[in-house]
Amino acid sequence: MKRAELFFNAILVPLDYLMLVLAGIAAYWVRTSETVTSLRPVLFEMTLTPTGYLRIVLLAALFWLIIFALAGLYKIKKNFHLLEEFFLIISATAAGLVGIVFYLFMLHQVFESRFIIFSAWFLSIVFVSLGRFIIRVIEKFFLKRYHYGAHRILIVGNGLLGARLKKEIERRPDLGYVVAGYMQNIDMEKIRSFLRRPGADEIVLTNPDFDKEKVLDLVSFCEENPVIFKFVPNLFQSLAMNIDFDTISAIPLIEFKKTPLDGWGRITKRIIDIVGSALGLVVSSPILLVIAILVKTTSRGPILYKSRRISQNKKFTFLKFRSMVDKAEEKKRELLASNERKGGPLFKMKNDPRITRVGRFIRKFRLDELPQLWNVFRGEMTLVGPRPHLPEEIAQYKHHHKKLLTLKSGVTGMAQVSGSSDLEFEEEVRLDTFYIENWSLLLDFKILLKTILILLVDRSAC
Repeated sequence: MKRAELFFNAILVPLDYLMLVLAGIAAYWVRTSETVTSLRPVLFEMTLTPTGYLRIVLLAALFWLIIFALAGLYKIKKNFHLLEEFFLIISATAAGLVGIVFYLFMLHQVFESRFIIFSAWFLSIVFVSLGRFIIRVIEKFFLKRYHYGAHRILIVGNGLLGARLKKEIERRPDLGYVVAGYMQNIDMEKIRSFLRRPGADEIVLTNPDFDKEKVLDLVSFCEENPVIFKFVPNLFQSLAMNIDFDTISAIPLIEFKKTPLDGWGRITKRIIDIVGSALGLVVSSPILLVIAILVKTTSRGPILYKSRRISQNKKFTFLKFRSMVDKAEEKKRELLASNERKGGPLFKMKNDPRITRVGRFIRKFRLDELPQLWNVFRGEMTLVGPRPHLPEEIAQYKHHHKKLLTLKSGVTGMAQVSGSSDLEFEEEVRLDTFYIENWSLLLDFKILLKTILILLVDRSAC
């Protein structure tokens, strides 16, 4: 899912809350305004103060947000029809109204103005619908004018369906797609060249009758790269497969999902990353300062070890406190014969002579990895995910190893809490692949908790 789609859907939550609060305030203002009171005089004065009323509105708006979520108003979809959304808003606000009335009834409380309750409900429908309409208009404008958030797709297929799909997308730019290219046959060399430039986010196979081996090659290629693979199913596949379909103008598409991490899961994970890394940097700042002084004063070289790593096929500068002698990478070639990580591209040596005295201490307590919180805060890494590897290591990956590039690299992960450096590379791949295919927030919290326990009792890093 594109970042633009996540942004425009995520912004609906604070926007809805604001609109609900404004609706409540507007209802109070309408009831107490001179115009309304002249038409419908107030029979008794309200004892509820404006401050007390605002407190009730703020809490009621939170309750209504929960109802909105249960009603599916925050379900991330490419195309949410305005009329469908409007009726969902009506039903959700009505359910919220019933809930509030039931709450007052159960507590044997009577709100002092039924007019405010029902006008707040009506104004909530108006305000929330208006706010969402404005957001949808802005989203469609950027989509049509600048293709912001549009999915660039490469259509592969030699039948009428491929031509029809291409025509529909070009006719309806508001669907959120742009045809980046159209090929009639599966030619992997041309597809690889096309993905390098001009590039595409998705490959859609519209002809299910291609050679089986070619189709498998195409699926494998998409798994190895940050490209979504979709295909148009035939009648029997549509009946046999119990999955949700994406559609483009009534043309069904089945997507091969690499991981369940998408939509609100991605948004929530990123929020946790920002809050967690920021809190971690603030709390550990005295430790960071002490380690920086020790590293600088006890050995030659920079305080931080910086190297180019790859995460989701993108290069970034990976940060750690320097725990080895200066220019340790140049001396690595002399030690390759002593590599203890067999059966994979990674290098590991328990009694590595390049490690300094301070380096051995900070490695023992995993303190050398604290600067990676800055990588997390910047969005280059995540708190939990597969470990980032060097470009030369990734160049030695086999096909199934490239599954690790599906998700953003993490400070800790399934492999780190299941054996750390003692694991063989293939076992590490198996564990990280399990994490990618079975991701959940609960799994992330379990891994973080295990990481904390390991930091307290395990010293295998040294």
